[in-house]
Amino acid sequence: MQFGTFKYPTPINEPVLSYAPGSAEKLALKQAITNLKKKTLDIPMVINGQEVRTGVKKSIHPPHEIKHTLGHFHVGTKKEVNLAIASALKVRNAWANMHWEARAHIFLKAADLLATKYRFEMNASTMLGQSKNAFQAEIDAACELIDFLRFNVHFLSEIYQQQPISSAGIHNRMEYRGLEGFVLAITPFNFTAIGGNLPASAAMCGNVVVWKPANTQIYSAQLFMRILKEAGLPDGVINIVYVDGPTIGATCFAHPDFAGVHFTGSTGVFNFMWKQIGENISKYKSYPRIVGETGGKDFVMVHESADVDTVVTALARGAFEYQGQKCSAASRAYLPSNIAPAIKEKLAKTMKTMKMGTVENFSNFINAVIDEKSFDNIVNYINQVKKDKKAKILIGGNYSKKDGYFIEPTVIETTDPKYTTMCEEIFGPVLTIYTYPAAEFEATLKMLDSTSHYALTGAIIAQDRKAIELATVKLRHAAGNFYINDKPTGAVVGQQPFGGARGSGTNDKAGSMLNLYRWLSARTIKETFNPPTDYQYPFLKEA
Repeated sequence: MQFGTFKYPTPINEPVLSYAPGSAEKLALKQAITNLKKKTLDIPMVINGQEVRTGVKKSIHPPHEIKHTLGHFHVGTKKEVNLAIASALKVRNAWANMHWEARAHIFLKAADLLATKYRFEMNASTMLGQSKNAFQAEIDAACELIDFLRFNVHFLSEIYQQQPISSAGIHNRMEYRGLEGFVLAITPFNFTAIGGNLPASAAMCGNVVVWKPANTQIYSAQLFMRILKEAGLPDGVINIVYVDGPTIGATCFAHPDFAGVHFTGSTGVFNFMWKQIGENISKYKSYPRIVGETGGKDFVMVHESADVDTVVTALARGAFEYQGQKCSAASRAYLPSNIAPAIKEKLAKTMKTMKMGTVENFSNFINAVIDEKSFDNIVNYINQVKKDKKAKILIGGNYSKKDGYFIEPTVIETTDPKYTTMCEEIFGPVLTIYTYPAAEFEATLKMLDSTSHYALTGAIIAQDRKAIELATVKLRHAAGNFYINDKPTGAVVGQQPFGGARGSGTNDKAGSMLNLYRWLSARTIKETFNPPTDYQYPFLKEA
């Protein structure tokens, strides 16, 4: 018998280690990188807690050192997807019926393992597999993933305590169930934290999960799967498979027990998935939950009162950290004519100090883009600008894939506010700037709002409070995460719940209660202590 109410107070965000010269963490991280590079991993899928190898393997190479092999992963087929679904459904009842505090402690232990025993190995895996520098790996693979686990436990405990009122003679209660079926988690390459959170948040709510990470994130994803197992996650609750997108979609979306999808990726893929789900809607036991965070064409709007140094720092960090491969990365900027020359001059000087190279050299601010497909796509945009009269390369524009997929941080200047690179998501280290007449701030806000169908993140930089207020109102629907006098990246769990609307997703705010509600199905239970024994009400009597 269970006694007591279990409460999980609001956590403190995981402290970010500095990796300063000579620090213990810097030495430990460098050693972890060295150790991983000495190994060649053979990476199986994990289904029902068992390692599954098909013998069909693909190699994993650091994007910044493509001649080095980190390991190989086993490629799955429809057969493995069906096994994963069956394994998940087999344990669904047992997992859903496990006491909440027992479920919670699995994920809290995983967070502690990440914060201590596996911190440097997880960061090193992310640096090597996804070409992130030490700081970007630390804030992602360590801090954000730890925060997701701890804050979600806190948020879910708060949700469970939300109960309806009761009147005399009855008692009402609310039961928060997991969904009836399995959840599919499809995760991207760019954040190890997203890769861990999408399956874990759904599982925490009592759901069972089939997890398909991006091929380019498998190297760190497999480590998180190992950590979950060490933390006590029962076999079959989360099953990780390495299959192509069409296979996972065709198999899962046609299954009658499909209960929901937790997705981060491109808008085009999400739209296609939604269409598939709609076409199969009559097959499902319940209406599936469709949760997605997709693309962005994120902006920095600068007012004539803005501080130049603030603008330059916001653009340099917002556009070029992690090679611009963040959904929230600044990719278009609107500069007022009065300070545009000063901003461009200082930005050029700042960017000349950015070193580019491998992750092992901690002085490199810029590393490689994720793979050859991404490299070629970004280069196509840069080359088109070099031919076009409506735009020019202001800074950077060089690239090479001889040793790795390196693209120099690039600033494009255009005279056309609706130019291609002002509208389309590039997902690389490319920022396009447009200079507007300083007196036309409000008109430019309107133009900004109508330029892109995305609405993920954006920023206003100004010292004039009226300008800040005007931009905040006029751009209300242009960004799900809006920043004042800061770059449009770097959302922190529990502080800035993340997500956008329009073409940027369902805005279900990862890192908050809002997201967890999507993985719960509420049941209201009313108990009457002294039930009536006659159907007649007093109003039926005339005298």
